[in-house]
Amino acid sequence: MSRYIPGNQKHLTLEDRIYIENELNKGTSFRDIAKFLCKDPTTISKEVKTHRLSDWYHKGAFYNAKNFCIHRYHSKKTNACGKIVLCGVKCTSCPTCNQTCRDFEKERCSRLDKAPYVCNGCPKKINHCTIAHKYTYNARFSDRKYREKLSDARAGINLTRQELRKKDRIISPLIEQGQSPYQIVTNHPELNLSVRTVYSYLDQGLFTARNVDLKRKVKFKPRKCHKTQITNRTVFINRTYQDFQALQLPFFAEMDTVHSSRESKKTLLNFFFTKEKLFLAFLMNRCTEGAVRLVFDRLEKRMGTHGFFSVFEYLLTDRGSEFGDPDALETGINGIHRTSIYYCDPMRSGQKGGLEQAHTMLRMVLPKGTSFEFLTQWDVNLITSHINSTPRESLGGKTPYHAALETMGEDVLNAFQLRPIAPDEVNLTPKLIRFNH
Repeated sequence: MSRYIPGNQKHLTLEDRIYIENELNKGTSFRDIAKFLCKDPTTISKEVKTHRLSDWYHKGAFYNAKNFCIHRYHSKKTNACGKIVLCGVKCTSCPTCNQTCRDFEKERCSRLDKAPYVCNGCPKKINHCTIAHKYTYNARFSDRKYREKLSDARAGINLTRQELRKKDRIISPLIEQGQSPYQIVTNHPELNLSVRTVYSYLDQGLFTARNVDLKRKVKFKPRKCHKTQITNRTVFINRTYQDFQALQLPFFAEMDTVHSSRESKKTLLNFFFTKEKLFLAFLMNRCTEGAVRLVFDRLEKRMGTHGFFSVFEYLLTDRGSEFGDPDALETGINGIHRTSIYYCDPMRSGQKGGLEQAHTMLRMVLPKGTSFEFLTQWDVNLITSHINSTPRESLGGKTPYHAALETMGEDVLNAFQLRPIAPDEVNLTPKLIRFNH
């Protein structure tokens, strides 16, 4: 019948375990607990028995100065240990009986042998209880142990030592002969390993052969690990690049960030409008979700919610962690929807190629390795004004500034703090900023 219970075959959460602990303290049965959590009663029973906490060694009960033999109330034995020749003390008052007496039987509560298997909810627990070996159910301890067991079960390799040695006898000699893992796996299907698995085992040092024995691998540098990517995959639901393509938008805006050198944490938040080829940049003190939202809020206050929505209706960006809270960016300061954000596929910067090309012009003025520490927003506005005053062949010789002036209007450009630069005064070299300090 358990398969008909809704929500069955799901992992117990910390909240579920806290509920189990509270109900056990009240004396609730497993059946009633399972009914509330939509689980099978055996699930609750196994959970309690598997993760119950023993205080046997925790409190040193085994070496406690107390006799917890079941016969201690009526036994008349003396000197059962035989250590003392003249001992008139009864064994019932001596803890040595716990280790030496042949007739010793540990006192055990029947409550621990059947449901609920723990001392939670026992009325004797509050008063004096003579049972030395007690079990309790603690929700946080149980959840931590479960998580540790879950991660340990997924760690390591799914092979025994004998199986690993058998595969090593085939793979390592062939690698020493100059064969590649692909060649070995192809010629030996009995290994039942993929090429990727062979490389992984070599990286972990599980085979006699090592990475240095591979002819080409030592020539390549390890790939860079992108630690600033969005980890919460739920934000990509209905926001992927395929969802964006389904809209079939002729024009939209692209968004990305450009980082400073390692000496500074300041970052530039950049926008590129594909129709007007207009490039915008805003200075942020930190590359965080809050800093990006602050820029959005500042622009919305200048332009108004309707004006912001008309310009930034659709945004395409990468999967950087600074864009990891799309709901906050899409919601305006008054709680009104102000934009829609979509994400490119991983490692596909070409999907927002217009902005990447605009970055090359930005790097003419701010080469890689340049620190943004002493850069101000006024300097950034000057740079973007010069970039947007450069004629584009795709616009028929027009500048992005004049193309945006026709479509967006002068008020929007004023909100962006842009101004036109005379053709002969356009400067796209680092001297543009150096001469102003």
